[in-house]
Amino acid sequence: MVINSEEAHFFRERLLAWHVEHQRPLPWKGERDPYKVWLSEIILQQTRVEQGLPYYERLLAAYPTVEHLAQAPLDDVLKHWQGLGYYSRARNLHAAAQYIAFERGGVFPDTFEGLRALKGVGDYTAAAIASFAFNLPHAVLDGNVYRVLGRFFGIETPVNTPEARKRFSALAQQLLDPMRPGAYNQAIMDFGASQCRPRQPLCEQCPLAVRCVAFQQRRVEQLPRKNPPTPRQQRFFLYAVFQKGRSVWMQQRPMGDIWANLYEFALWETEGLPEEPAPLAPQVAARFFAEASSLSFHGVLGPYRQTLSHRVVHALFYVFQMSVDEELLAPSQPLDQRAVTAQWIPVEEVEKRIAMPKIIAQFWREKALSCR
Repeated sequence: MVINSEEAHFFRERLLAWHVEHQRPLPWKGERDPYKVWLSEIILQQTRVEQGLPYYERLLAAYPTVEHLAQAPLDDVLKHWQGLGYYSRARNLHAAAQYIAFERGGVFPDTFEGLRALKGVGDYTAAAIASFAFNLPHAVLDGNVYRVLGRFFGIETPVNTPEARKRFSALAQQLLDPMRPGAYNQAIMDFGASQCRPRQPLCEQCPLAVRCVAFQQRRVEQLPRKNPPTPRQQRFFLYAVFQKGRSVWMQQRPMGDIWANLYEFALWETEGLPEEPAPLAPQVAARFFAEASSLSFHGVLGPYRQTLSHRVVHALFYVFQMSVDEELLAPSQPLDQRAVTAQWIPVEEVEKRIAMPKIIAQFWREKALSCR
């Protein structure tokens, strides 16, 4: 799609004028420090602004410079990230920080290509950092931009297809204000978030409505189009929570895993959750301890549920107590042959430094363990 200069001027100027009056006050707005821009953009990948804001403030307080972040242990970074999900972002953030701090002397790349080469940085994030921190003419393309352009131009191509990415990317670049790329990119994202919203958009007060195809044709609720998502895989976990005094047995998930480097309890993955969970407790214990009779069963909690991008995890937690008179024994077989580490961890350490998947953190928080 090729648009004429008059239409581009109308779209751009109306958008920028709207933004002067309606921009959202956020701590990274107008920021030119590439570290802070990069940190905010990584957090906002797959995360709403309202959810990401406190994480941005906490991470920036803990790691005020890229050097601080690079020097921090990965476990500490993951603990600060806990609850935000998509933990590969935190691992990539840490790896990129080490590259910038140790191999580039703390100097961020100042080109789109250089930014794009950082671990965990895609086209959108590279364009955002390039335009906000370095005022380079690269248009951003996120869900808000797809929605605004899809409605204004009446584009029927489903936005979750490769064809749409090429089409919308070219269109966004045509509309970009080359003299004010950062201001324009921020304006269109804010406009999509608060004016041209997914549901109940404020069309009657919209400065673009007079030329908006979706509004004029009364198809606002139908655009942009999106193909149905692939059904999520269902997975079922039985966690065995072994306690001894004020310690609990935990293992660290291996690399290459969606929860890599996070900690969990002994895990038995099954084809489904049992209808009557409690009678299965001896089998759960015996799966990990040869002398299961030495353990006292304190109950089963759940089910808990966590929805991820491509799967849904369902879990039950079987809580066992080992006598304080017994030696601090490990389970009779490895919890996971690929595990990075497995050990008894004091409860206080779990509270302070251990990062866990959301479903385990929820169990830990809501159903206080008897040893706490």
